[in-house]
Amino acid sequence: MTTDPASITGTWSFPTQVRFGPGRIRELARVCKSLGMGHPLLITDPGLAELPMVRDAISANEAAGLPTGLFSEIKSNPVGRNVTDGLAEYRAGEHDGVIAFGGGSALDAAKVIAFMTAQTRTLWEFEDRGDNWKAANGDDIPPIVAVPTTAGTGSEVGRAGVITDETTHTKKIIFHPKMLPAVVISDPELTVGLPAHVTAATGMDALAHCLEAYCAPGFHPMAEGIAVEGIRLVKEYLPRAVADGTDIAARAAMLAAASMGSTAFQKGLGAIHSLSHPVGAIYDTHHGLTNAVVMPYVLAFNRPAIEDRMIRLAAWLGLPEPSFQAIMDWVLALRAALEIPATLTELGVGTERLDELAQMAADDPTAATNPVPAGPAEMKAMFEAAFQGRLP
Repeated sequence: MTTDPASITGTWSFPTQVRFGPGRIRELARVCKSLGMGHPLLITDPGLAELPMVRDAISANEAAGLPTGLFSEIKSNPVGRNVTDGLAEYRAGEHDGVIAFGGGSALDAAKVIAFMTAQTRTLWEFEDRGDNWKAANGDDIPPIVAVPTTAGTGSEVGRAGVITDETTHTKKIIFHPKMLPAVVISDPELTVGLPAHVTAATGMDALAHCLEAYCAPGFHPMAEGIAVEGIRLVKEYLPRAVADGTDIAARAAMLAAASMGSTAFQKGLGAIHSLSHPVGAIYDTHHGLTNAVVMPYVLAFNRPAIEDRMIRLAAWLGLPEPSFQAIMDWVLALRAALEIPATLTELGVGTERLDELAQMAADDPTAATNPVPAGPAEMKAMFEAAFQGRLP
């Protein structure tokens, strides 16, 4: 570690109360009441809204004297209209709290809806740039309880939500410290029914968060330690969770890894997300799956800045002959074992908007913490590699 005072200075904050373990969903009504909720709005996606887990949660709340509304008009890549509609539903129902229930899309949208109930400015004025968040009313944001049903984004312990601006087809990160849920109920039993391909894609999202947080520049040894252990959990348990969705130990480990990734990436992300965000905004691809596809190409680009870190990481993971190449080989093998496509072309992404994608990636807020500075030309080179499946 360097002894330069400027390089060992940082500001750290860590997440919220997490009620973790099988069956903890039964505590939902009690948790909501402890936060002062009398009539919460449960926000989820259309698919989950039809499943017993959501109906059972609402019924249990009502049996406990806690009438609960439902809003589920959330796209897989949530857009501004989803937030506007959810906000209207919240106000029309005179709700007093939000239950964010589902995968990353539902959690992100729910947190942003809760945040916007207290605002008079427009949604896009709170994009995570500079100190935009300071213009927000932070006093009247209602309490949020987060219930993740996938193990990927870690949005349940995050202070931001990713929303697509339909007018520009750009993903924007909306941030405020009080978007952090007051309580998380992390019950691995809720993830048991997740299909294998979704388990794989969301699990690779957790890996991307941990890996980029570990590699991001800056001084945050607590985040780095969490990221490294999150990567180990993914290595050991993601293949198990994909192979057997009823493996509760594997499901629990992946839920923990997802939350750890989101906790760690307050240190920063990088070009994996910079490339993935515009692709998802324009082509509506699955975020975790897109991260998984571009991951090795970004690692290769960043090699000059992260090689020493990769050697340490490979040793921690118990890989033979610890090296950058050992990490690359593991990532490629994991991707293949999970049947993750190797190129963006296989996701249905075309090259006709390559220059636009490269510019959007360079402009994405996550680009600022990529280990190797990357402008439009560098982003274009990584995109080209990801289209061609080309590694050094």
